[in-house]
Amino acid sequence: MNIKKKYKNFISLLIRWIFFGAIIGLIVGTLTTFLLETNDYIGEVREKRDWLIFLLPIGGIIIGYIYTNYGKVYLNNTLHDAADHNNLVIEAVHGNKKVLKRMGPIVYLGTFITVILGGSTGREGAAVQMGGSVAEAVNKLFKVNVLDTKVLIMSGISAGFGAAFGTPITGVVFGMEMAALGKLKFEALVPCIAASFAGHYMSTTVLGHKHEKLILQSVPEQSMIIFIKVIAVSVIFALLSVLYCQLRHGIQKYSEKLFKKNHMKRAFFGGILIVIFTLIIGSQDYNGRGLEMLQQAFQEEVPPFAFLAKLIFTAVTLGTGFVGGEAIPLFFIGATLGNTLHTFIDLPLSFLAALGLIALFSGGTNTPIAAFLLAMEMFDGKGLEYFFIACFVSYIFSGHHGLWPAQKIYEPKSRLYGVSDGDTIKNVEKQK
Repeated sequence: MNIKKKYKNFISLLIRWIFFGAIIGLIVGTLTTFLLETNDYIGEVREKRDWLIFLLPIGGIIIGYIYTNYGKVYLNNTLHDAADHNNLVIEAVHGNKKVLKRMGPIVYLGTFITVILGGSTGREGAAVQMGGSVAEAVNKLFKVNVLDTKVLIMSGISAGFGAAFGTPITGVVFGMEMAALGKLKFEALVPCIAASFAGHYMSTTVLGHKHEKLILQSVPEQSMIIFIKVIAVSVIFALLSVLYCQLRHGIQKYSEKLFKKNHMKRAFFGGILIVIFTLIIGSQDYNGRGLEMLQQAFQEEVPPFAFLAKLIFTAVTLGTGFVGGEAIPLFFIGATLGNTLHTFIDLPLSFLAALGLIALFSGGTNTPIAAFLLAMEMFDGKGLEYFFIACFVSYIFSGHHGLWPAQKIYEPKSRLYGVSDGDTIKNVEKQK
């Protein structure tokens, strides 16, 4: 009798998770498609109107005002701040904080303002945060219990990522891997699968969105020399991911201290810096998402210091309070560095660009399994043996750094780092 009851409860839970995951996926897929289509449109508008960059400081004031007045809520004497972005979603997965339902609309508006006025940013941040916001709304509507609440937030992350990049398998794992280093939260597998594939299906099949295609033109033959070269460049990509994360967080800490955490002043000052950098370079190649140069990096040579310019533009944009994702900037930085390394390393250009894109993403996000699956889906399964090595080499050599300080260290990457289990990236960086 007990066995029957257990199976009955299990089947009931399974059906409930598939139902909730599918609902979250369909809603998030629809909203993410709106994000993608709108970003494409306003990106084209910006490219035809160079003068919009001069309004970026004003856009910073608007974003700062929105987050200051509408993005903060105190619950149980704890501040839940939408300006924490993906960190707030991660905290919610760990049960420390709650995702605000208003977080989704706010981050969408902030992302649109940032993109159209020339801030350097991506899109998955908005999709992930909208996913968490939708999951929180579903949790409240159906009065989901505390344990299931965390699981459904992970499914919201999966739906947002899978729909944003057209990579549903990656989305499944990213939702489970994002919150903690060294651990996959398999309890969320079923709803994450349902949410990610439902979101992808809604975005591509129902609403017809076409994702950008990056072509891996050739993969070198397997040899010991090639594997050694892949390991060597993966270490370089890992170190660059550390540089980006340290610069981005350093700018945030310094600007918060300088302007006493006044979001409007921080973003206004950051907007001025981006305008100055743009005038110095004399080009807007590093403003917005930079998809054109990202695709170019797979086909022909790009400016040798393009990766460094994008790194600085993005670190300043997001470090001073503008809004958006960091995956596409990481793709850009990694691919253009790989393009530059082609001059010094005898490997195919598109292969090095792809390797840089995936390795930098792995090192920056601390999600090596999701990064490997991303390579599989992005590049049609080509060169998987190389991408596997690149993902884990970059993950290990990037140390305990990352885009999101709220990530918990379930298990250190190596005991040589001297980091305790259960710590966070934020605390580890404070100790250094």
